[in-house]
Amino acid sequence: MKHIESVKNARVKQWKKLHKKKEREESGTFLIEGFHLVEEALKVEGLVEEIILAEDRSIPAQWNLDYVQLTYAVPEVLKAMSDTETPQGIAAICKIPRSDEVTIKPSHRILMLDNVQDPGNVGTMIRTADAAGLDLIILGEGCADVYSSKVIRSTQGSLFHLPIIRGNLTEWIKKTKEEGFPVYGTSLQNGVSYHEITPPPSFALILGNEGKGMAAEHLAQTDQNLFIPIYGQSESLNVGVAAGILMYYLRG
Repeated sequence: MKHIESVKNARVKQWKKLHKKKEREESGTFLIEGFHLVEEALKVEGLVEEIILAEDRSIPAQWNLDYVQLTYAVPEVLKAMSDTETPQGIAAICKIPRSDEVTIKPSHRILMLDNVQDPGNVGTMIRTADAAGLDLIILGEGCADVYSSKVIRSTQGSLFHLPIIRGNLTEWIKKTKEEGFPVYGTSLQNGVSYHEITPPPSFALILGNEGKGMAAEHLAQTDQNLFIPIYGQSESLNVGVAAGILMYYLRG
C-alpha cells in the first residue's frame, strides 16, 4: 500500500493535470472527488483504477476494492488535487469508457446534445436522462467535456449509470434513423408543440446550444422538431429544464 507525503510528488502533479481536457484525452483517464461519486463509480466493473485517500479518512466497510489500487496521502495532497473549496479527502482515477463499444438498439431512448457548452446544463441533463430512464447520451462537437469536474459534480453520479459518448452527431443521427425510430429536434422552425406528439416506444431527442439552438445541418436530419409553449413573459426556458420536460413526456 502506497503512501504519499508531499504535494510535490510526481504522481500528485500528474493527477492535478487531469483537470485539463488534453491530459484526460492523452491518458484515457479522469479524476473524480468525494465519497458519493467514488462509491457510484465503484459499482461499474473495471472503471476505477486507483483511489487516493487522505490518511485521516477511512474506506466505508461495504465498498469492494478488488482490483483497485488504494493509495494513502497526507490531507494536503487531497487539497492540492481538488478544485473544490471543501474537499472530502478522497479522489479516484477512472478510465474513460470506449465509444466504439456502444451500439444502438431498437428499444433505445437516446438524448443527443448539440453544442451545449455550459457544464452545469450538461450535467443536469445527464442526471435528468438517468432519472427518466434513458438508455444512451451522445455529446456532439462543442459540448462541455463530460469528464470536467463541473460536469461530473452536476451529474451527482448519474455519469456512471448509463453510456455517455462523444461523437459526430450527423453520423449518430443517421445511425438512429437506420434503426427506424423517430429523431426529434427542438426548434420553432417547422416545429409543433410537444403535446401534439404521441410518445413513441423509442426515440432520439436532440437539444441545441443555449443561445443559438440546434445547428442547421442537424435540424435538416430530424423527423420532427418540437417546441415547448411559453405561457408567461419569459423569452425561453433553460435548456436543462426543457430537456427534462421533453424527456419525461416522450418516454410516456
